[in-house]
Amino acid sequence: MNLLVLSNNPKRASFRQRIGVYLDTLRANGIECEVAQFHPRSLNRWKMLKRCAGFDGVFLHKKILNFFDAVWLRRYAKSVIYDFDDAIMYYDERPERKPSRHKHTNPFKRTTKLANVVVAGNSYLAEHARKFNPGVEVLPTGLDTDAYKLQVPPKKDDKIRLVWIGSKTTLRYLVKIKPALEEIGSRFDYVILRIICDDFFDLQKMRVEKHPWSLETQALDLAASDIGLAPLPDNRFARGKCGFKILQYAAAGLPVVASPIGTNAEYVKDGTTGFLAANTRQWVSRITQLIENPQLRRKMGERGLAQAKNFDLSVIGKQLVELITKCLQDARP
Repeated sequence: MNLLVLSNNPKRASFRQRIGVYLDTLRANGIECEVAQFHPRSLNRWKMLKRCAGFDGVFLHKKILNFFDAVWLRRYAKSVIYDFDDAIMYYDERPERKPSRHKHTNPFKRTTKLANVVVAGNSYLAEHARKFNPGVEVLPTGLDTDAYKLQVPPKKDDKIRLVWIGSKTTLRYLVKIKPALEEIGSRFDYVILRIICDDFFDLQKMRVEKHPWSLETQALDLAASDIGLAPLPDNRFARGKCGFKILQYAAAGLPVVASPIGTNAEYVKDGTTGFLAANTRQWVSRITQLIENPQLRRKMGERGLAQAKNFDLSVIGKQLVELITKCLQDARP
């Protein structure tokens, strides 16, 4: 079986986490993949989409299609698997704004309807896709839990490190809990905030460690921290987030304090693998509990790690192989 994988940007983290990390697994199970990037020019896209006829199926990652691209894809592709892991039917920057039918609603509906199978990153996204296509499967974003099993050198200080990992576009979520972080900083002079990102900010009452994100160093940067932070605003775009950073924290053996939004509320078992915090008072209280109780941090971290193993690449990869194989076989004449 051969599969053409189409993406707007194969270099993005979403592509790597949703399909890139599984390419070897797919190949080992008899599914050869060719990755191609959507071209900005219509003629080039038409030539690319025409090539779909030479494959058993197409794996479309996160792209929402205009009318002509959708017609060409449906005409040439034997089967289409559509995968997405963000609430792309809404605005990112202004989620409270009514989505544009031209830019968001109609393209999402069009793309979802033409797929043989839709693969959604969580149940919230799946619920949106089922409005237009009954063939929706939920496949969480997986990770290599072994990559986080590191021998961390002994601390050279007695500091406790809160840690957040993410991108420049989501750093604003961490900024929202600045008041809680400043309060923690005023109470505990031995607490540090570690930011793993491509952008940073400073706090007045807490030292900030700025670690540029790197695929090679992210696991060690997390494993050498103590408490993971996962704030999210309560809006319809953020509810579509797939909680990958929570799995990263858990794989690194860290307890997590998170907003009770979307997948966060599913992944964090409140009082067991971490805490859920809905306002500044709760953020301060929950973080304080973990700062003052190293045994609680250890127990929650161990439970979180056990849960993270359910999302290991070996587990999710097997599900992806089965899903793709069934779709391609069903499409055969």
